[in-house]
Amino acid sequence: MFNKLLVALDMSESCTDLFDQALALAQDTGAELTLLSVLAPDYGYRAALPYYPLITSFPTVDESALKAYQQTFQAYEEKGRERLSSWCDRAGAADVRAEFAQVIGDPGKMICDRATADSTDLIIVGSRGLKGLRKLFIGSVSNYVIHHAPCSVMVVSQDTELLPEAEKASSQVSVA
Repeated sequence: MFNKLLVALDMSESCTDLFDQALALAQDTGAELTLLSVLAPDYGYRAALPYYPLITSFPTVDESALKAYQQTFQAYEEKGRERLSSWCDRAGAADVRAEFAQVIGDPGKMICDRATADSTDLIIVGSRGLKGLRKLFIGSVSNYVIHHAPCSVMVVSQDTELLPEAEKASSQVSVA
């Protein structure tokens, strides 16, 4: 049925549940897992890099803020690699072949590009259930992936705090 699964994971706590569901599917189908984390290049950007306009039309960046941003981003990258590595170890312990990659870029595009390059059979991605103006301004990675993926996409709902207690025990899953 499935030979290669691409699991798109971020740094949120709900991704542990997403990983667990992907691992269970890989065990049931004998598929290989690729765990992918896409770091946005502007992580902490607005808070860490204040621009100072000059009299000219070119803005400047405070050097100490730039250094702080670089240190924060490095720590963010390292935490992501450690988390992905621990998930790979868990997959190996469950007799599932797994590899991980962490890249920097636009999440939706990078997920679809990796799926194409790896000849992925199924992309598993989480959705936080953004609605209205938040979805319009922030965008939706899962929505982008659904419309641009080269293969099937399974969207796992991660919006557990809005669900009634009875539904929290089992996540909602949809396949596009």
